[in-house]
Amino acid sequence: MSEQGDFFAPGVAEAPLLAHMGPLADPCAEVRERFMTYGPSALDEGDTLALILSRCSIARVSAGAAADALMERFGGLGRIFGAPEPELAQVIGVPAARELGLLHGLLLRILEHPLRKREVLTSTSAVNAYLRARMGALPREVFHVLFLDKKNQLIADEQLGAGTVDHAPVYPREVARRSLEVGASSIILAHNHPSCDPTPSSADVEMTRQVVAATQVLGIKVHDHMIVAGDHVISLRALGLM
Repeated sequence: MSEQGDFFAPGVAEAPLLAHMGPLADPCAEVRERFMTYGPSALDEGDTLALILSRCSIARVSAGAAADALMERFGGLGRIFGAPEPELAQVIGVPAARELGLLHGLLLRILEHPLRKREVLTSTSAVNAYLRARMGALPREVFHVLFLDKKNQLIADEQLGAGTVDHAPVYPREVARRSLEVGASSIILAHNHPSCDPTPSSADVEMTRQVVAATQVLGIKVHDHMIVAGDHVISLRALGLM
């Protein structure tokens, strides 16, 4: 656990920890009343987060203060949900961080469901939404493969590499081997750029070509390589790079 500090994304200021946020009680009564009267559209991101946190296990601090600290640390809901649990725990403690992780897991299941029920290649917006939720908030690069069946429906999404802020190791033979194991007819590659710059690097393009070569001899097609950079998702195929 001595490496926990490495989970912090570069250039993002740490929010105050629980001990410095004060013991004020915050039942979120006004926010809850507004929500019950007017619905979710009446709440901004901070209000929504505070209402969620009011149902979580947060010690010695109000839900409103915890929401403010998270918003200061991460900048928005899109980067709070999906952030690694150790990062969240630095701000709101382990129990509440775990509960937010549960909500994120539920969101991923909801977004993944349509990809298992219809052709992925005709569901670009659904794929992009899923990938943003899956890896858009991560502070380190990860490499995922979406394995598809002969109907181009999702069999599985697996992480096959994890690395640093600007590199994740990828082994083309491992991608080919795993594709055979799960019975995939085709695959989609995906990785994130924590810098939020979606521009593909020369290494991204070369790695894609190596994976294509490794899987092609097995009759497995690489449909695309998606790069997730914060709220943006780009396609190497659409850019003419594969």
